Amino acid sequence: MGNTRNDPREQEPKPPQPPQEQQRTGRESEMVPAPDYGVDSYRGHGRLKGRVALVTGADSGIGRAVALAFAREGADVAIGYLENEQDARETERVVREAGVRAVLVAADISVEAACRDLIARAVAALGRIDILVNNAAAQGKSVERFEDLDAERVEHTFRTNILSMFHIVRHALPHMQSGAVVINTASIQAYQPSPGILDYASTKGAIVTFTKGLAQSLIERGIRVNCVAPGPVWTPLIVQSFSSEKTEKFGKDSPMKRAAQPAELAPAFVFLASDESRYVNGEVLGVTGGKPLA
Repeated sequence: MGNTRNDPREQEPKPPQPPQEQQRTGRESEMVPAPDYGVDSYRGHGRLKGRVALVTGADSGIGRAVALAFAREGADVAIGYLENEQDARETERVVREAGVRAVLVAADISVEAACRDLIARAVAALGRIDILVNNAAAQGKSVERFEDLDAERVEHTFRTNILSMFHIVRHALPHMQSGAVVINTASIQAYQPSPGILDYASTKGAIVTFTKGLAQSLIERGIRVNCVAPGPVWTPLIVQSFSSEKTEKFGKDSPMKRAAQPAELAPAFVFLASDESRYVNGEVLGVTGGKPLA
């Protein structure tokens, strides 16, 4: 009675304070408050011991939280990122502190050749890929009018968010064996699209379809494919895409009245990467705080 200790609405801070916005690409090191990616809370249980993971967009946000969780579960991690080396180095530091191997791989995955190079460099350093997490994404500034989503922006968003998945998976498959997994990051935006970022939302819908189709194809090789669909999460994508007025209210329309922290997403990826989900294939796991995937 009156005890909110286990109330999920109260488990994490309610960002952001103060309101803020950044230019692309957002930097986690400049966010106030800093996102919680699990460095002080995530405890591993050896569920991924001996495996090799590649996580794109692992310099910050959900990708960083996933890289840390995988490392603490025993996996070596290739950390894919675009250009923010300072944030990427922080991810590398905490991964290495978990006692596993880490390698940084900078790549602009909107370019097919860079996707091929990303895989080649990860495999050269770590030998193979057992867990592929397609997490990196581009999200531009929210616009007021549909026609402000110009051709250059839309094409870049699609190249980065969905076409890259085709390229990365294609180049990764020769280095993946039976028992490997692919995990893609979609979004609540696939189901409840915001008009101001409709290019981003549309790619997330495509990722859901891509996941379901790829799962049917790759299970014939013993490779599972699944997807995580986050709701509002406090990451650099938010402060680079929305005005300070909107970031101040970010997540308050969720049934939990707050945004998630990246650390709250990582366990879903660990579950889908581990043998505990061995009969889960072609699924979309929503971590939305109660927003329906419908």
